[in-house]
Amino acid sequence: MPEEKDQREENFGDLLEAYSDRMNEDLQLGDKLKGKIISIGNEYVFVDTGTKIDGIVDREQLLDENKEFPFKEGDMLELYVTSFDGNEIRLSRTLSGTGNIRIVGEAFRKEIPVEGKVKAKCKGGFNVEVMGRRAFCPISQMDLKYVEDPDPFLGESFPFLITQFEDRGKNIVLSRRVLLERELEGKKKAFINELDIDTELQGRVTKLMPYGAFIELMPGVEGMVHLSEISWSRIERPDEILKTGDLVTVKIIGMAEGKRPGEKKISLSMKQVTGDPWDQVADTFHVGEKVMGRVTRCVRFGVFVEIAPGVEGLVHISEMSYGRRVLKPEDVVSQGDTVPVMVKEIDLEGRRISLSIKDAEGDPWVDVGQRYSVGQTVQGVVEGKEKFGFFVALEPGITGLVPMSRIKGVPKSSQIEKLGPGDPIVVVVEDINQEERKMTLAPADTGSEDEWHKYAAGSRKSMGSLGEKLQQALKAKNG
Repeated sequence: MPEEKDQREENFGDLLEAYSDRMNEDLQLGDKLKGKIISIGNEYVFVDTGTKIDGIVDREQLLDENKEFPFKEGDMLELYVTSFDGNEIRLSRTLSGTGNIRIVGEAFRKEIPVEGKVKAKCKGGFNVEVMGRRAFCPISQMDLKYVEDPDPFLGESFPFLITQFEDRGKNIVLSRRVLLERELEGKKKAFINELDIDTELQGRVTKLMPYGAFIELMPGVEGMVHLSEISWSRIERPDEILKTGDLVTVKIIGMAEGKRPGEKKISLSMKQVTGDPWDQVADTFHVGEKVMGRVTRCVRFGVFVEIAPGVEGLVHISEMSYGRRVLKPEDVVSQGDTVPVMVKEIDLEGRRISLSIKDAEGDPWVDVGQRYSVGQTVQGVVEGKEKFGFFVALEPGITGLVPMSRIKGVPKSSQIEKLGPGDPIVVVVEDINQEERKMTLAPADTGSEDEWHKYAAGSRKSMGSLGEKLQQALKAKNG
């Protein structure tokens, strides 16, 4: 074994001597060169070294992390000279094998990557074998991100950079992270150089802030989607739509120089990927059409309802209800409610749409003649009392008047006059004026005053679903 080791040492000694011998093109062992791929074989790749002799590199060394060969003829490679015998120049991404301490020292001084095999875990990092020698790689230097689980690295070989070489090789410290950062920096520059305004690509949400979302386009390259560019819909915070880790499609809408040289500030948009929804309004919505929408804002004069992402219309307060006089929009709907609306008017140039909740629900007076007839006895709820009579609600939106003259002319008038808003009452339909939306009522003849009182008391206890709804509506109105 000592003889074999001496033999390996001697072989690398020869390499070191070859390193000192100048070729006629001044190419030396350990030199870093840029060369163009001139031929790709099954096992080897041939590279123009800029000398009379072409270089050769193992194809396997050039595979990416997915074990795929990402290059084509004409691509440029950065490689190191590992051997030269006058007829062949061997190239590699790293120095490997077993070499004497002088070669390891040269790799340190010239920052030549070396191949190392991770042998074991140790305190603070890993024991790594490099050219037959023991070296140490801190856990923070093994990957771009902190290594939570060291086990997947054990037994694997990676390129390393020697960052410390002391006591004639007794203290060798390595870093894989430095090489990964260099590689990533190169990929970042190439990636950024290919970006252009209006380019669409996928990214992952990395962070949400009150003013927008940060999107990772590739490792080390992020852009920001401002709050106003997340959605055509009105939102207050990014987390209404997004969460960290989401995969999204974005469009580049701006690029500016960053604080550091080569750094770019990338502005992104999610909503512009789908186009302006108002471009489709004319084909999607039509006057007189009934659609569902979401209440986005309540204002003094009405409510805004979103009928498609980014398309809002206004329901004026006068268009909120046939059944009641609305003083505050919040008395009818709340932000976030889903409501039926009817499209009343579309102004494409002004980007405005007029909507109606009451028309979508339907005018209860349209077919009132089919539900009520003169002489019909019905039960209602006192809605209001005036000097000239009582207003009685027969159903939401249908209110009739019992004139005071009709009340005074019946035996049970004293009982009727004691009724208040929300109390049940039995009435007879005397007249229906559909055009003017008016109905004249009279107290129903239910017999003696005592019998009527018992009937009214019973009705107060169990009025049925319609009566209960009427009472609730009146309470809400008067509250």
